Amino acid sequence: MSPVVVAVDGPAGSGKSSVSKAAARELGYAYLDTGAAYRALTWLALERGADTADAAAVVALLSDFDYCTELTETGTAVRVGEAVVTDAIREPRVSAVVSDIARVPEVRRALNEAFRRLIRASDAPGIVVEGRDITTVVAPDAEVRILLTADEDVRIARRSAELAPGAASTAQQLSERDRRDAQVVDFLTAAPGVTTIDSTHLDFPGTVQAVVDLVHATISPH
Repeated sequence: MSPVVVAVDGPAGSGKSSVSKAAARELGYAYLDTGAAYRALTWLALERGADTADAAAVVALLSDFDYCTELTETGTAVRVGEAVVTDAIREPRVSAVVSDIARVPEVRRALNEAFRRLIRASDAPGIVVEGRDITTVVAPDAEVRILLTADEDVRIARRSAELAPGAASTAQQLSERDRRDAQVVDFLTAAPGVTTIDSTHLDFPGTVQAVVDLVHATISPH
């Protein structure tokens, strides 16, 4: 049987990654962080000195982009080939240019298809897939589709806590990334059939529980 797919969209700093990981653990599901793939590709481009504004140069990196993630006891381990880049992909230099990578149509198409293959290949009873345009492009037929959001000041505070020390321009980077990404995907408006969970006034456990409760309520009739 195909795994139950829980698709989670939302803007930067909305808590998609941490909430999705915790919900996956609670549900006993696998977890796929699509945003980490874009960050990992950005890291690879920077490591190799590629021009992140050059679409052809970025697409060329996909030929040997060996990317994988796994849910561990403490979080998620992200690898590009033999390199563990879990922390490196959160550095300010990556955050500053990841939107340049994510806006390349050829890159989005290739990675989206890779995400779909990973979803189909999962042997877990379900999989939580989070990122941008997951509910509308990557997994529009997912059994559970969620838009996780929060007020901008709350998102900025959360992202500041996530990123490496010295990220003084976190607020500017987050706002700029939202502006750029909004030109590619609409991640602030729930598409038909997508449930909005606003975590502005929810603590972390409360947000995770809201996701878990929605999944149970949706799949229990099955």
